[in-house]
Amino acid sequence: MNKAILGKKVGMTQLFDETGKVTPVTVVEAGPCVVVQKKTAENDGYCALQIGFGDASVKSTNKPMKGHFDKTDVAPKKHLREFALEGSDLEVGAIIKADVFQVGDHVDVKGTSKGKGYAGTIKRYGHHRLKESHGSGPVVRHAGSNGSTSTPSRVFKGKKLPGHMGAETVTVQNLEIVKIDTENNLIALKGAIPGPRGGLVAITDSVKA
Repeated sequence: MNKAILGKKVGMTQLFDETGKVTPVTVVEAGPCVVVQKKTAENDGYCALQIGFGDASVKSTNKPMKGHFDKTDVAPKKHLREFALEGSDLEVGAIIKADVFQVGDHVDVKGTSKGKGYAGTIKRYGHHRLKESHGSGPVVRHAGSNGSTSTPSRVFKGKKLPGHMGAETVTVQNLEIVKIDTENNLIALKGAIPGPRGGLVAITDSVKA
């Protein structure tokens, strides 16, 4: 990993090229981010950069985090993420903007997917329901049998059952950067990315590129 930035999902739109071909894109407000801490192999046992995004008020920052920001003389940030950037020459206080990437680059985007709450197996896994005709009863959307009889007398691990759906970390790989607006720190990515509008996302160079 050589490049990384934090951003906020703005939403989806479409862009047209010279021939009139339409491309669906997701717009991300990427940065500006600031390097809050630089970890080295000598002091921490590994090399990484801690990057902050989004200004936070001093009042809403607790004492341990306030001390952490004061130590490096950086204004408090809402979000902190750590990236293992190889051979980075960035120092504490350096600003990372959208121009760290270029049009045509392929990136991985990590975010938290939309939470769907407690969902049944039809919504969660795409199971089929029973026929809603005579005699089917109030079980047409139920999960069905959970297992066999007294052998093995248990539910197998991995059995698809109702439960909490969404609100988990999702990474979409190898998305192409279609357009970059350096003045407004906006990046247009081809395709969809996880999370709701306003959700935090991390953009890194693609592991597949």
